[in-house]
Amino acid sequence: MSSFKRISLFIFSLVKDSQLKQVAFSEEKLVAIRRTLLDWFQVNGRHWIPWKLKANGTPAASGESIDPYPIWIAEVMLQQTQLKTVLPYWEKWMKTFPTLLDLANAHEQDLLLIWQGLGYYSRVRRLHQASKILLDLLGAKQSLNPKEWPRDLDIWMTLPGIGRSTAGSIISSAFDLPSPILDGNVKRIFARLLANKTSISTGEKIYWYFSEQLLDSKYPRNFNQALMDLGATLCKAKKPSCELCPLKKQCIAYSMKEQLLFPVKDQPKKRMLENIGIGVVLNDLNEVLIDQRLNQGLLGGMWEFPGGKQKIGEDIKMTIIRELKEELAIEVKVGKELIAFEHSYSHKNLHFVVHICELVVGDPKPLASQQVRWVAIEDLSKYPFPSANGRMIFALKQYLNQDKCLNGS
Repeated sequence: MSSFKRISLFIFSLVKDSQLKQVAFSEEKLVAIRRTLLDWFQVNGRHWIPWKLKANGTPAASGESIDPYPIWIAEVMLQQTQLKTVLPYWEKWMKTFPTLLDLANAHEQDLLLIWQGLGYYSRVRRLHQASKILLDLLGAKQSLNPKEWPRDLDIWMTLPGIGRSTAGSIISSAFDLPSPILDGNVKRIFARLLANKTSISTGEKIYWYFSEQLLDSKYPRNFNQALMDLGATLCKAKKPSCELCPLKKQCIAYSMKEQLLFPVKDQPKKRMLENIGIGVVLNDLNEVLIDQRLNQGLLGGMWEFPGGKQKIGEDIKMTIIRELKEELAIEVKVGKELIAFEHSYSHKNLHFVVHICELVVGDPKPLASQQVRWVAIEDLSKYPFPSANGRMIFALKQYLNQDKCLNGS
């Protein structure tokens, strides 16, 4: 057994909080990692990320403050979402809601419309709630001055939707203050550097302790960004570019040629598959019936076509009839299948079966939603829908266009 492996096994046999202090490299090694990583960042870092720059597009000097508002928005968007996906959403958001005051005064539906397709929609409601708290704390005038924004980690963590890593990233990025971070990229780097044989979830305390020890207190902004950039560009999950990594000499997993074994993943939970019957109800004016979800849950506040989960042994058409009666107090005639497809969420897979429906009896009422509306097809783009409903809308427009062609109009 190599000396690296012996060290690794010794370190991670420790589980008590009092023993966490042993989960660290020597100060000499920590200094070497800091210097090496910062040198690499100067040449290879993603210095173009727009929310990490000053208003004039230039990098901030050491110790210089930059506007925390765009950083905060980006950090929340980046929760469980990749940078390349976030960029266009962030740009659109900043054009529409460029200040804290704009966000606090915005209508939630307008926020959801900008966020549409980004997922995890509860983040939007929390941003909105937090903006009102911050505006009360700062005042409209002071909110435009980065120096007036809170610099205390605890204050940020009291805001809805802000955890320790997000708060630390905001503080270090905006004010260049030393605050450790621990996002997915950073956990992966630490797991390999330490060859941590505990799973991601059980190793959380170890990773936080190591992040605190490793943080460069003189250049925290650049150091934290360097960690995130390293994880995003070289220390990737499936195909790490270890030969190019500046930390390969310090990496225990690399020394053992076992980097692909880390991080140790938690046992995957079995994903449920549910069949969902959806009714697209059209009236004589070619308007379609939609309802707005309650604010609870990941898709809270979004609009959708009505429907629900199929019961065991139930025909999907009967599912649609039953769900629309229970949710909207209407009876419908189920017609042609419009589209069927599978859509994955973080905890389950849904198989949507969508049918065109005709209203037979009843006036739609929001029995299980906030409100219901008849909407012209061309106005659907004014309402925020989950991405799965986007496929249904596209199929509906195709169906109606084909119908027009067949009728010679």
